[in-house]
Amino acid sequence: MLVRICRLLEMIRFSHTIFALPFALSAAVLAWQLEPFRWLDLVGILLAMITARSAAMAFNRIVDRHFDADNPRTATRHLPSGTLSLTTVVVFTLLAAALFVASTALFWLREPPNPWPSYLAVPVLAFLCGYSWTKRFTVLAHFWLGAALMLAPLAAWIAIRGLDFAHLADLRTPAILGLAVLFWVAGFDILYACQDVEFDRRAQLHSVPAWLGVARALRVAAACHLIMFLLLLLLPYTTRILGVIYWTGLVGIGGLLVYEHAIVRPNDLRRVNQAFFYVNGVVSVGLFMVILMQLAWSRS
Repeated sequence: MLVRICRLLEMIRFSHTIFALPFALSAAVLAWQLEPFRWLDLVGILLAMITARSAAMAFNRIVDRHFDADNPRTATRHLPSGTLSLTTVVVFTLLAAALFVASTALFWLREPPNPWPSYLAVPVLAFLCGYSWTKRFTVLAHFWLGAALMLAPLAAWIAIRGLDFAHLADLRTPAILGLAVLFWVAGFDILYACQDVEFDRRAQLHSVPAWLGVARALRVAAACHLIMFLLLLLLPYTTRILGVIYWTGLVGIGGLLVYEHAIVRPNDLRRVNQAFFYVNGVVSVGLFMVILMQLAWSRS
């Protein structure tokens, strides 16, 4: 059982939760400047993030298992290789989805109760899982994935602040942060997809690299990351909380984005994984730490 659990965590790349979770927590700590901190909110956000991502990732492995088996780069994944059975992964997906929906009930227990996470749970999960089919019909699949992760800061904000349609301006901060996530994820997903250009074309799967070629796709990815950086520059104008520490941190984040694109070239994709996993992990965690330091400094 322990081995099977480890394999399931490997299959869903549990460690990659580091990409979206820091942005959700960044939105949460900004929301807590306007609302009292509640441990129940934090536990609910963590559970919802982990279970929603687990369900969506496992669903993706189920839907893509035949493509994964035909692609030399992914043929050793757990379903194509037989390391995990389809039944096991289906059960895991359903369990994770059920736990995600159940986790939103925690927000009913707070004072005052917040029903919005429960109202939005199923539509959000459907959108997350819908990404798995997008490469079959649109080159914009990378942006669907970005929009899926964009929901992380928006959902965390709504979980804490609720949703008042009469005051939608309240969503400016998480919306700007969410849009930054959208373009950040789309950019590094385009970069990552450069490894599968020939396979995507043979399998008639849609991606920016398969459509435009690697060189142009890398330029599109760079443009996405430039937009992401510009959105992060706008973030302080939606809240008075962020100041000099945040601005200083953005210099480092900008440097990391430049480095990410400097180490990947059209004729040399050997360091795509380094750019994808390590650099972007530092970007997400780094931004969260910068926001935390800024808030700590502002209170001192």
